[in-house]
Amino acid sequence: MFRVAKHLMKAIVGDSVDVSEADGVRALHLGSVTIQSAMRIRDPLALELAYTRGMMCFLLFGFDIKNVLAIGLGGGSIPKYIHAYCPEMTTKVIEINPKIIQVARSQFYVPENDEYLEVIEGDGLQYLAEHSLDADVLLIDAFDSNGIPPDFCSQNFFDQCANTLNSDGILAINLWGSDKNFDLYLQRIEQSFNGKVLILPTGKPGNIAVFGFNREPADLRIASLRERAKMLEKTHKIEFLQFVEKLAEHNQSSNNRIFLSPNFHVL
Repeated sequence: MFRVAKHLMKAIVGDSVDVSEADGVRALHLGSVTIQSAMRIRDPLALELAYTRGMMCFLLFGFDIKNVLAIGLGGGSIPKYIHAYCPEMTTKVIEINPKIIQVARSQFYVPENDEYLEVIEGDGLQYLAEHSLDADVLLIDAFDSNGIPPDFCSQNFFDQCANTLNSDGILAINLWGSDKNFDLYLQRIEQSFNGKVLILPTGKPGNIAVFGFNREPADLRIASLRERAKMLEKTHKIEFLQFVEKLAEHNQSSNNRIFLSPNFHVL
């Protein structure tokens, strides 16, 4: 059945958007063999890739999150997860490529728009430029066959990210730790968020979730984060406790708490 679906998809969207399947996992590719998104067929709502689970660590820091904005849909793993498991949140996704929207819905089970999830075909950069103080959480996962598009890693872009978030807003962006420009991108995020940044490696080498905060989280004590992680793990199949330990390891910290400090990160 999948071979037929794949054949039909290529006829519709061309070679730039492709889907593969191996060992019960369906993957999205954009012009290369690199996996952009993945879904376990028997558990389509689960977050298959570690970096997507790491991105959800915004839940450790935000306690009254209502509005989530995502730039880039891919296979829709995180918006689909939030839609299923975070009923108090509404998510808006801006995706410029209609082919990706079509594939996300037909092959990755992203639901149709409703009052909690809205996928909009449009230019994410333009949307950010036209909306300020508009979101509690901003998710950026913008990769193509060549990596991060230049317009999604400029100083102006990260400034717009900070401006789009409300005063308590949180940016969560997926970066490649092996990217030769990773340190430059991190410095730009730190500048846009006045040093209020944390990094969370989710693989060696591999994806690094970077969090930027318009306001410093109220409680960065490690004991408090562990308690928060334990509570979240009761309702989420995400290794929040392990992520807390990684946050403490890869950012400036003491035995008691994690500190927000620019240009101090251990990779």
